[in-house]
Amino acid sequence: MSQVPAGVERDYPLAGLTTVRTGGPGDFYARPDSLERLVELLTWADEANIAVGVVGSGSNLLVADAGFRGLVMKLDGALATIEQDGQRLVCGGGARLPKAAAEAARAGLSGLEFGVNIPGTVGGAVKMNANAYGGDLSRVLEWVEIATPEGTSRRAPGELGFSYRRSNLGPREVVARASFALAEADPDTVKATLAGMRAARRAAQPSGIKTFGSTFKNPEDPRAEGRSAGILLDEAGCRGLTVGGARFSEKHANFVENPGHATTADVIALMAEGKRRVRERFGVELEAEVQFLGEVDASALWGEA
Repeated sequence: MSQVPAGVERDYPLAGLTTVRTGGPGDFYARPDSLERLVELLTWADEANIAVGVVGSGSNLLVADAGFRGLVMKLDGALATIEQDGQRLVCGGGARLPKAAAEAARAGLSGLEFGVNIPGTVGGAVKMNANAYGGDLSRVLEWVEIATPEGTSRRAPGELGFSYRRSNLGPREVVARASFALAEADPDTVKATLAGMRAARRAAQPSGIKTFGSTFKNPEDPRAEGRSAGILLDEAGCRGLTVGGARFSEKHANFVENPGHATTADVIALMAEGKRRVRERFGVELEAEVQFLGEVDASALWGEA
């Protein structure tokens, strides 16, 4: 392996980078704070033939209990800024989407309101085509700047292969910046919209405890009869259900909580039990809405386990 770049940490504990607080260490960890540094690290990882993972807010992320054999990066500095350019908001890939939505509101710009309730970064939102509360990221996304081991390039939304919760970005393609084209609006009106969305989230979802965002996608199966994943889990007896150190929230059954010392294996086992109960009760196959870092054995979550 080529020499490890200065500033890269070894055996870094990754659990603290996730909101559910499970998982083992990463072999290498760095916080690139410029485009040049990001490309340098991607180039090193490519030459050393090691895997790359990028962690944003860690809100929908499970790290393997054995950790991650590769380089984990968290974008910082110039890669986490939010700048207004007329009716545009240009954000670093590491900028938090709720903060970007709040900045847009203060500037009297509308179109990014849905981001206030997506607890992730701009880069993660682009990679996962994150939409919520009727908002559509691709409608306001103007361009993204992608860093790779070969350098940087700018791409339009139509080049990102967006589908439900997916894009075509590969593991060595990192969103360094993104530009959102927004519309002028009354700042007080936009702020009021954000306040209403935040209040609705607080009322419906758990807070103040180690958890991660929605565990399963809302099903399109007609047998669900329009019910969300949370309602199906609740009606299948999963509210408050505990497996190992992990449990489904008493407040919202589609949220997994870590009330103490849960492992990633506990979380997977709990999710698998919830999936099994919904399948047996309703014939509906829930699909997990969570990302993995490292060799997570999630075989119980795919297909009919």
